[in-house]
Amino acid sequence: MASLNVGNLGEYLREQRRSAQLSLRQLAEAAGVSNPYLSQIERGLRKPSAEVLQQVAKALRISAETLYVRAGILDAERDRDEVETRAVILADPSLNDRQKQVLLQIYESFRKENGTGVDVVTDAVTDVVTDAIQDTVADKRGAAGEPSAADGSDADQHDHKPSS
Repeated sequence: MASLNVGNLGEYLREQRRSAQLSLRQLAEAAGVSNPYLSQIERGLRKPSAEVLQQVAKALRISAETLYVRAGILDAERDRDEVETRAVILADPSLNDRQKQVLLQIYESFRKENGTGVDVVTDAVTDVVTDAIQDTVADKRGAAGEPSAADGSDADQHDHKPSS
């Protein structure tokens, strides 16, 4: 398991926060973490989880993957291709949600078969990244007024039978 490079991460987060013209308190509130905890992360005293990094990235409107790499959770070179492949699959408008999930499962099974998808930390981070990508896709759909699985409407179901 990669060791976390929290000093470098903290400096980077502080730089991004200042660039976004946010106070520590404002960012902590937007990310849903406590002010002291965020301060400790910025000073390199705490090792945040992938979930906390995702929340902070969302609040700063930056890539969560960048924070994972800075924290040493993701190996930039090794994992970038997998993350990009997943992002492309999830963003493809010609596939429905079920098809996307099946395709991702097949992709992951091939990676495991070839010995490239067995790292537990990478699997956990991949789940968080996949959730973030799905949230982004859902947000875009919501902004465009398109139905999503989250609102209970499934535009891909065509087998409604009229009641007699």
